[in-house]
This record gives sequence, C-alpha cells and structure tokens, in this order.
Amino acid sequence: MGVVYHGNYAAYCEVARVEFFRQIGLPYKDLEERGIMLPVTELNLKFFKPAVYDELLRIETSLTEIPTGARIKFIYKIYNEKNELITEGYSELAFIDKNTRRPVRCPEEMTEKLNQLKNQ
Repeated sequence: MGVVYHGNYAAYCEVARVEFFRQIGLPYKDLEERGIMLPVTELNLKFFKPAVYDELLRIETSLTEIPTGARIKFIYKIYNEKNELITEGYSELAFIDKNTRRPVRCPEEMTEKLNQLKNQ
C-alpha cells in the first residue's frame, strides 16, 4: 500500500523514549544496569494521516508530569516531512525492580534531572 504499517508506530515511540532518556542524561541502559526495568503498561495511538515509506518523521516526546511514584507517562506527537501532525498518543510505563519484578518509585536521580530541565 506504500504506507507504514500501524504496528510500527509502537517501535517509533520506543525509540523516542530511549532518546528522551539519553537527552536528559539517563540512558535507558544505565537504568537497566541499576536494576530498573520500564515495561509499557498502556499504549494509545490516534492516527490522522499515514506515514509513507522512506519518509522522515519527527517525534516530539514529552511527559504529562514529573513522576513521583512507580509510573511515568509519555506524550507523543509524530509529524511527517510536511510538518503535518500524523499521529499522536501516549504510553504509560511502570518502574519495576529487575529482580523482584515489583513496582518501585521513580529513581530520585531522574526526578532531579527532570526538575532541573523544567526550571531552565
């Protein structure tokens, strides 16, 4: 059909989340090495227009709020090369202890970095 399969958008959001963590100075790999996993507990996407093959996309990633508990919610806006909003949505993830598989609070270091960014 010449358009991107809808299931690929979940992977695009994952890449955007990983890059978000990298840009705030907390690479996802570091979180895992500290024993914290972030499984997706909810994903919602709304499609307005399809992306076409070989088209460059831009994904704006933001948080609804700075997490204080065991959950974090990301907002996504995906734009095509014409700067048209083609998809928007959100995902919610849980902070989970790698060994016990139990929820844990958001790492204090992450909260501090997010508060610093908010205040800039």
